[in-house]
Amino acid sequence: MIQSMTGFGKASLQLPTKKITVEVKSLNSKGLDLNVRMPSVYREMELGLRTQISTKLERGKIDFGIYVESTSEQTSTKVNVPVVKNYIAQLKEVYPNADETELMKMAVRMPDTLKTEREEIDENDWEQIQLIIEEALENILTFRKDEGESLEKEFNLRISNIRQYMNDALALDPERIKAIKDRLQTAISELKVNVDENRFEQELIYYLEKLDITEEKVRLTNHLDYFLETIKGSEANGRKLGFITQEMGREINTMGSKSNHAQMQKLVVMMKDELEKIKEQVLNVL
Repeated sequence: MIQSMTGFGKASLQLPTKKITVEVKSLNSKGLDLNVRMPSVYREMELGLRTQISTKLERGKIDFGIYVESTSEQTSTKVNVPVVKNYIAQLKEVYPNADETELMKMAVRMPDTLKTEREEIDENDWEQIQLIIEEALENILTFRKDEGESLEKEFNLRISNIRQYMNDALALDPERIKAIKDRLQTAISELKVNVDENRFEQELIYYLEKLDITEEKVRLTNHLDYFLETIKGSEANGRKLGFITQEMGREINTMGSKSNHAQMQKLVVMMKDELEKIKEQVLNVL
């Protein structure tokens, strides 16, 4: 079954002092375009995380983020008391009559008055975070599969339409051939010259063979069948489907160039329209 490259997955975890949320979303892309956002404390895990994500999601423009919300009254950023006191002492020398409160306001604006303690990775916390990362990735895979089912229904409809238009065009073939014969015979009559009937028939057969679309019909039918077979495959197949649509387009274009019949050309245009809709959606297939 095909999968879409479009998807979204989310999972969250409540730890004793913080809430962890993992979000991952993806859009279509020719290859893997991975963007990872996470707090600096987890940066050393990024390489392994990238491998984990790329193995699961394979292709797409992917935005992955780990977000931390503190739920504790404690904070890792604290006032650097000795530095602030030192600033106040220096300011008193400059402004000996200044109010203590004003000196305090000035001091806290000075550099290095706040210090942030570097947080180390808690292995137990990271093991739990890994679980919600897996959960978020599974959620986006489920989303992609659901979208893939919708794409498959769309493809089946469009392929069915192309097949119907092709059969309608073939049903017009006897009328088309008769119209071509009548037009040529009328042209010969208007020339008012004697024509070797046997030679005329031979040339007419040769001309009609050039306009015959039987081979195109057979090849297009094979491509339509192969497309349906491919979307039911188990491997990632977006690129393969793209190649098949190119081959389908060649056969439809050849039918159009050979048709020489207004109604048949209309049907060819309708086939092209259905094919363009398929090509647009194939870009979303993994």
